[in-house]
Amino acid sequence: MFRTLCAMLFAGYVATAAAMPLGSKYALVVEEDSGRVLLEKNAEKVVPIASLTKLITAMVVLDANPDLDELICIEEPEVTTKKRSWSRLRVGAWMPRKDVLQLALMSSDNRAAASLAASYPGGSEAFVAAVQAKLDALGMSDTTIEEATGLSANNRSTAADLVKMAMAAAQYPEIARITTDSSDSVAVNGRNLEYHNTNRLVGRKGWDILLSKTGTTKPAGRCLIMRLQAAGRTVVVVLLNARASSMRVSDAVRVRRLIDGESVVLAQAASERRARRVAANGDDPSRRSTDRLQLAQAEALR
Repeated sequence: MFRTLCAMLFAGYVATAAAMPLGSKYALVVEEDSGRVLLEKNAEKVVPIASLTKLITAMVVLDANPDLDELICIEEPEVTTKKRSWSRLRVGAWMPRKDVLQLALMSSDNRAAASLAASYPGGSEAFVAAVQAKLDALGMSDTTIEEATGLSANNRSTAADLVKMAMAAAQYPEIARITTDSSDSVAVNGRNLEYHNTNRLVGRKGWDILLSKTGTTKPAGRCLIMRLQAAGRTVVVVLLNARASSMRVSDAVRVRRLIDGESVVLAQAASERRARRVAANGDDPSRRSTDRLQLAQAEALR
């Protein structure tokens, strides 16, 4: 009977999730431990991914076990657009690789990402080959990465593949740390400059974000990957091709409410099951079931 009740609750809940309005054209929300899909919208469609690319870039660079203190030369990306190629990093300057990695991930600097690829052992061609090997290892069969920054519209993937990428990137402590820094001061051209995370939800009260990356180009729209703790669970969120940054954030807030709301449903079902057990033992469940329901709801919403 309880399994039937849960199935009915989940069926109604999934229907609600499917009907939830999202500004993002493509989306996937997955509970990490179970692999259960909480929300899906065109998750198998192959689309441009903009700077979400930089998570793969960072993984491939770190897999080579480089000296993070080594000075590397700042390079101009091979692919540029007038709107998105602006950078405070001067071409030809030298910076520690760890600072370049920080700027590529946290503030999504394209010159920083291009420089990581150019300084990869064997150069950019070897970097692209290593990226393909990484995609194969992760089972990201619907993903194509041609360069390190995401400026190319030929860097394409699906929301489903990007969930795999996010889970893999989360295993790198440096990537998890950098992408969840809300801001940092980095020495650039002899002076300290303040850089900020491109995801404004990072550092916001009530958000326990474990991994984050945004992306924005005209072909890709506004994109967001997050791995977060919510309602006692670890959830991976992929949102692609929203029309505006505000819409991307609004979608993330809707997803968070979805996760919290499902936990209330689970808490109610668990409380009712415990109440039936008490009743089967001949005890009076009226007061206890109410107390337990309230307690379970409070725990779920923490």
